[in-house]
Amino acid sequence: MMDSKQLFDETALDCSKLITQRYSTSFTLGIKTLCKGLHKPIYGIYGFVRYADEIVDTFHDKDKKRLLEKFRQDTYTAIEEGISMNPVLHGFQLIVNKYHIETELIEAFLKSMAMDLDFATYNDSKYKEYIYGSAEVVGLMCLRVFCEGDREKYEELKYAACKLGSAFQKVNFLRDLKSDYEERGRVYFPGVDFKTFNNTVKSKIESDIERDFEEALIGINQLPRGAKLGVKIAYLYYLKLFYKIKSLSPETITQRRIRIPNARKFTLLISTYFGYKVGWN
Repeated sequence: MMDSKQLFDETALDCSKLITQRYSTSFTLGIKTLCKGLHKPIYGIYGFVRYADEIVDTFHDKDKKRLLEKFRQDTYTAIEEGISMNPVLHGFQLIVNKYHIETELIEAFLKSMAMDLDFATYNDSKYKEYIYGSAEVVGLMCLRVFCEGDREKYEELKYAACKLGSAFQKVNFLRDLKSDYEERGRVYFPGVDFKTFNNTVKSKIESDIERDFEEALIGINQLPRGAKLGVKIAYLYYLKLFYKIKSLSPETITQRRIRIPNARKFTLLISTYFGYKVGWN
């Protein structure tokens, strides 16, 4: 039976689990194929990341800079004090403190969220900085959990984890090209004009993403067994989404958001799971 402190901690992490389930079916499917002990830590990271992202992308009638700065301050207070009455931040600090997630990773992430409030177009250096903070460091936070204190394994897999986060984020940029431009006035790809987006530009971006996927796969195959299947599911889902985008014209990409239906996500999960069990993947 749980004591009161355990109940408080578990309830906080359950809140982040609910957030993950409501916001991302693909991420939820991937988490379910991790070993059970990794579920709640990864939910805790996702809940934190999602709520920070919501501040900059959703609440257009609010003072976003003030909200994000308060979220930042509350995050560090929670980590330092080991408690927060905000269940998302309480759950996150549990994971940060247990798995020794570096402040540098958290700060880089929050800096990228702040960049969304200040930049509509990105040059090459800002683009790389944004991808590192918004996606690569999230992969590194998860890698800290997957390695469960094995520092040597963490250092060995850092590069591939960054490449995986980079690939995912760039696919998101292509998928959301229309909504980012029309709803938020953003174009993340350096030197790209939404109004003249063409096959030459699209092919160049896709070649860059393919290299990220190739380098990420090397690391996925070296992950601890408890994490490998879940990460492979996420990898294959995004790879399938990427191939779908790659097959479409630039005009289609700029006219609608590209999705993979939930039924196909589930089929992918099942096929990958059984393939993994018999040694196909």
